[in-house]
Amino acid sequence: MERTEFFSEAAGRTINVPRHAKARFGIGDVVRHRMFDFRGVIFDIDPVFANSEEWYESIPEHIRPDREQPYYHLLAENDESSYVAYVSQQNLLSDSDGGPVGHPNVAELFEQFADGRYKMRRSLTH
Repeated sequence: MERTEFFSEAAGRTINVPRHAKARFGIGDVVRHRMFDFRGVIFDIDPVFANSEEWYESIPEHIRPDREQPYYHLLAENDESSYVAYVSQQNLLSDSDGGPVGHPNVAELFEQFADGRYKMRRSLTH
């Protein structure tokens, strides 16, 4: 399998990744965590795990996801708060019928919510 590299600021190192990765979700999709009670809108995708080792090791071993899958950055919310989450593909489910996400930063990144997903602001696309 062909591989390439990119530098991850969150990890503080260069990450080796497959040249082609298959993400199940896209930027603007609304998703729900499979095990924990939160949902969010995807604003970035890493082709494999690209966060710090401390973050990865903090996940209990019996539920720790595989590194070799897409990881998603979410503007997330639950009943108590809004925050940014970093979640493996295996732990996400589509939540397009759940309505808009109430995270206070949604308007900074996205223009509108329609047909169960958000459209990224044109000024942020390339």
